[in-house]
Amino acid sequence: MRLKLTTYYHAGEVPPLPGKNSFHSTALMRIYEETPGYRPFLVIASEEERPVGKLLAVVRRGGRSLIPNLIRRCEVFGTGEYYEGADSPREAIFEQMLERVTAEALPESFLIEFRDLSHPLFGYGAFSRNNYIPVSWLRVYNSLHSVERAEERFSTSRIRQVKQGLKNGATVSEAHSAVEVEAFTNMLQANYSLKIRRHFPNRLFFKRLVHRTAQGEVNAHANERPETTEKLSRIYVVKYHDKVIGGSVCIYSGTTAYLWFSGGLRKSYALQYPGVLAVWRAMADAKELGYAHFEFMDVGLPFQQHGYRDFVLRFGGKQVSTRRWFRFRWKWLNRLLQYCFE
Repeated sequence: MRLKLTTYYHAGEVPPLPGKNSFHSTALMRIYEETPGYRPFLVIASEEERPVGKLLAVVRRGGRSLIPNLIRRCEVFGTGEYYEGADSPREAIFEQMLERVTAEALPESFLIEFRDLSHPLFGYGAFSRNNYIPVSWLRVYNSLHSVERAEERFSTSRIRQVKQGLKNGATVSEAHSAVEVEAFTNMLQANYSLKIRRHFPNRLFFKRLVHRTAQGEVNAHANERPETTEKLSRIYVVKYHDKVIGGSVCIYSGTTAYLWFSGGLRKSYALQYPGVLAVWRAMADAKELGYAHFEFMDVGLPFQQHGYRDFVLRFGGKQVSTRRWFRFRWKWLNRLLQYCFE
């Protein structure tokens, strides 16, 4: 069956839809819309006017190149969200949405990237037929459902660092005020390692993240929220003598809490272990909120040393293989890379 595809460019125009995947929600789409340098669009697939799937993509500026075409890229987290009762197989629905995203984003993007795939084999044929290039990647996640406390699988040294950081005067709490969020983003932007992530969002992204969830706007559609919390995300700040020295950002989707950003002034405040405390509090709260898993985003390629991956593995997580899919705007470059990765 040929599906009907509808593309929405503004969250306010999207009809009410059920869903538990925050990465493909109208809530996240609103936040992207309000952040400079981001252009989101949502593709909805329907059978006889009944929605059967949706896929949120965002075109963003990279900010490091002087050539406009090179600093725009399209990102998609996962492979979309699907509803029960569809006549078409999910992979067939995904392929048609993939074709729409590619046609929409490629004219203005140097690169399209599908990342953080929970099922690495899903859509393999669809990606290949649309000339995407697979690159092996890694995921690190912690199973929270099988432990009583998040700290149970921490290494001995990690537990000691948490205790020492608190003993030496550091505190950790959820950020609520604009002042706390501003201090957190200033700290993170100034000290964020390029080895973790090459892109850092506009500071308004974090303000909108807190502003939207604080107002309850993620609940505009009653069914579009995580089962265990009414918030799309939380920002945690580590303080020492009222100064923000570390922090983390969690986004919640389905039964999983995702650590999207984290960092701390580990050299200036070594005895307070700000980076460790930021992750610990995010994990501990995720357990308290009832999430089954906690996943670290952007832990790197499997064939290279990665300091951030080594850091998070000491929280007791499991390392599993996955892949990312890339499509370049330049056909000659795409063909060359396809040949190299065959």
